[in-house]
Amino acid sequence: MSKANGSRKLFKLMVEKGASDLHLWVPSPPVLRINGVLTPLEESPPTTPKYTETIFDDITTPEQKSTFLAEMELDFAYSIPGLARLRVNALRQRGTISLAFRLVPFEVPSIDDLELPQICKKLALKPRGLILVTGPTGCGKSTTLAAMINHLNENDARTVITIEDPIEYLYVNKKCLIAQRDLGDDTKSFANALVHALRHDPDVIVVGEMRDVDTMSTAITAAETGHLVLGTLHTVDAVQSLYRIIDMFPHGQQQQIIMQLSQVLEAILSQALLPRIKGGRIAAFEVMIANSAIRKLIREQRVFELPRNMEFSTEEEGMHTLDQALAELVRSGIVSQEQAMIKSSNPAKLNQLLQFPDEARMPPALDAVTASPNPT
Repeated sequence: MSKANGSRKLFKLMVEKGASDLHLWVPSPPVLRINGVLTPLEESPPTTPKYTETIFDDITTPEQKSTFLAEMELDFAYSIPGLARLRVNALRQRGTISLAFRLVPFEVPSIDDLELPQICKKLALKPRGLILVTGPTGCGKSTTLAAMINHLNENDARTVITIEDPIEYLYVNKKCLIAQRDLGDDTKSFANALVHALRHDPDVIVVGEMRDVDTMSTAITAAETGHLVLGTLHTVDAVQSLYRIIDMFPHGQQQQIIMQLSQVLEAILSQALLPRIKGGRIAAFEVMIANSAIRKLIREQRVFELPRNMEFSTEEEGMHTLDQALAELVRSGIVSQEQAMIKSSNPAKLNQLLQFPDEARMPPALDAVTASPNPT
């Protein structure tokens, strides 16, 4: 069997078993990640340096090989007609090539298919502003964004430009006109691509990752000038997301950024992926909507008070903390308490919500809208 056929067999097995990832690391046998659990293919021989090198040569272009040779790491997409589309990361470890493959479905999933919060539908149709989807690596941020863009594509006519590293889901124009730019092949950086996207008559801009101050600054400016901007951050909740954004900027610019955020931010969706008790996985979401109370807290630099206001928001607003979402999944018998505790950033709070669920809806002692500003 040729190396190319051998790799195709692994990709086919990945699809058949419903694995999200495939790892080829020397000297381990191939490993699949199924429902979040690493599953070695014990019947396969150990991965050799020659094997990973041959597969890498088979699936990369000369330009990609040149980039990898210079930088010793590479992100790219790879499609197998009729079988799968894969997001691939290549890097060097202990002098060998290591490959990680992430399976990307051909069909863009819907918000309902993924059981995302229904507020995502409303947010996707916002005319302007900044929406952030946050969470750790591998929690499904890109898939959530794709579902929201898909909902927009089916319900409104707008021009959309995405900047991705690499391109994952492929969109078919429905009501929207969608251009997808791949970092490396179509543009050199998120920041430059974002600047030039603004000159391309976009209504909506999707930034795969807010990596640096230039990208974040341009994204905020784009939201200020009437565009809808969606992007991701590797942060676990709304509070950490806001602190991360503010800390990107020099001290002298932070007050200005705080004011801008309080005006353009529409929502922060923070997600965590958990195994279901009955198999499969489900995402739990923290939802922060920038209502007048939230905007006031951001403007007055009282970000630490955001969770309390999310906890006690009205049901119609659709806001809740991650711990509230985890508690609801546990009470519904969908995920175990043990797994929920692992994903919680405040296990004591989660335990309290599980023991005294009615207390979560008590009104806050001080409403953020009427609270007096901090003394200066």
